[in-house]
Amino acid sequence: MFGTDIGIDLGTATVLIYEKHHGVVLREPSVVAVDQDTGDILAVGYDAKSMVGRTPGSITSVRPLRDGVIANYEMTEAMLQHFMRRVTKGSQKFFRNRAMICVPSGATDVERRAVLEAALEVGAREAYLIEEPMAAAIGANLKVEEARGKMIVDIGGGTTDIARSRSVKIIEAWRR
Repeated sequence: MFGTDIGIDLGTATVLIYEKHHGVVLREPSVVAVDQDTGDILAVGYDAKSMVGRTPGSITSVRPLRDGVIANYEMTEAMLQHFMRRVTKGSQKFFRNRAMICVPSGATDVERRAVLEAALEVGAREAYLIEEPMAAAIGANLKVEEARGKMIVDIGGGTTDIARSRSVKIIEAWRR
């Protein structure tokens, strides 16, 4: 199979991208600097954050994610494209990757669909969603398949979540 498996945490404050066999390959603020006059995107991530308060009034910083979900689809897509270009190197640019993307457990179907569409739009071959606390449980090496009670509290920049058992089905699909 060509490409690689990538995990994306689209956080309200920070975007994290994890690449299989390489670990966390990107950790950047969820900020986009936009020229209000032209609509052009001038900077993304740390570059955009460093522009805050140091630019003319026509340049504003946008946080495209609010409460852990997409608030501005176009800006989120542009931010994801920018980050994915930085993460994919060499021959990976020619092959599409599988992506697992974290969403808050309270995200609506419309919000979930927007996240999936954004991932596919920026070049993911396949995209799956996982609730943030379930991803945290897996990251903490908890045995999520067991019938024992576990509680994970995921405190992020925009949301606080508690794990729910229905995400196990998504994990099983990803492992295939």
